[in-house]
Amino acid sequence: MGKSCCQTPEPDQNAHNNPRWRSILWIALIANAAMFVVEIVAGVAADSRALQADALDFFGDAANYAISLGVAGLALAWRAKAALFKAATMLAFGLWVIGYALYGLVAGSNPEPQTMGVIGALALAVNVIVALMLFRYREGDANMRSVWICSRNDAIGNIAVLGAALSVFGTGQAWPDLLVASIMAGLALWGAAEVFVQARRELAHG
Repeated sequence: MGKSCCQTPEPDQNAHNNPRWRSILWIALIANAAMFVVEIVAGVAADSRALQADALDFFGDAANYAISLGVAGLALAWRAKAALFKAATMLAFGLWVIGYALYGLVAGSNPEPQTMGVIGALALAVNVIVALMLFRYREGDANMRSVWICSRNDAIGNIAVLGAALSVFGTGQAWPDLLVASIMAGLALWGAAEVFVQARRELAHG
């Protein structure tokens, strides 16, 4: 019999050139681009910093998937350089969200919890599906790992958005929305550091 489906899959360093990997990236790219449009419109309408931050995260992920498709099949050094670029975008996203959350704290905001909850649940469903498709590739090279980390962080961020929606509804205050936006920024910064370290290691040994 084959290996148990419950076993952790072994790293597959050749998976980046696998047609299945490319197909998953295309699905993830289309799903993230569509969710960017949905969430940015809903985030502005609901005055939710967390939804707007998540929308920009979807946009960044769509761009990252496009980059991954562009370098799939190239030498490890090129894939590692692409991962460094993606780490930089994750860093920029994290810093921007922190700044935007601070602006909301000073200027004030009035997030609408019902819209936050509905759109947050839709975003979570999309990200969980994408993360499950990418799970087997989480131990690949830095480029593949960056794709997995983005999807993992997105799913965690969506759960936080749902929590923020419940808290805003329960308290009638905006601070849970701003707090979640800050948490999402922290996830982006942590993910950027993980990808950067691995990509630098691969470039040093490439």
